[in-house]
Amino acid sequence: MAIKKEMTGRQAYQKLTDLCARSEHCQQEMLEKMRQWGVSEEEQAQVMERLVQERYVDDERFARAFIYDKIRYNKWGRRKVEQALWLKHIDDSIGKPLLDEVDDEEYLKNLRPMLKQKRKGIKASSEYEATMKLIRYALSRGFTMDIIKQCIEVEDEDEFSE
Repeated sequence: MAIKKEMTGRQAYQKLTDLCARSEHCQQEMLEKMRQWGVSEEEQAQVMERLVQERYVDDERFARAFIYDKIRYNKWGRRKVEQALWLKHIDDSIGKPLLDEVDDEEYLKNLRPMLKQKRKGIKASSEYEATMKLIRYALSRGFTMDIIKQCIEVEDEDEFSE
């Protein structure tokens, strides 16, 4: 049976700076890692203060990168990104303004092709049922109803013009 050795604040600081040098991380992730490593709460506070002071950890910088990645690469909608930021304990005063910077066109650019592809695979007995399934799908991806309506209205117009 292995004995779990607790890590010192100095060791945790070294590991976390290496980690932060490779990618963006938020304060919550750093605290969670230190808890797992068995760093005392007093040392956690000291390490965190130093990481923030030396700008290894910056929640606003993290949130900006996180939002960009999740919208651009994961094709998430605003609601899903908001929830993920909340889970990472990013304050609304940081996340909301950054999300407000994202233009609706960015969400539309992601959602339109997703709905077009999804519509091909939907089995429904009526157009109404198909539309409801598309709306549920888009909501599950975190898109807001106003963005969904814009996409579905455009899709319906395209269908009738063919």
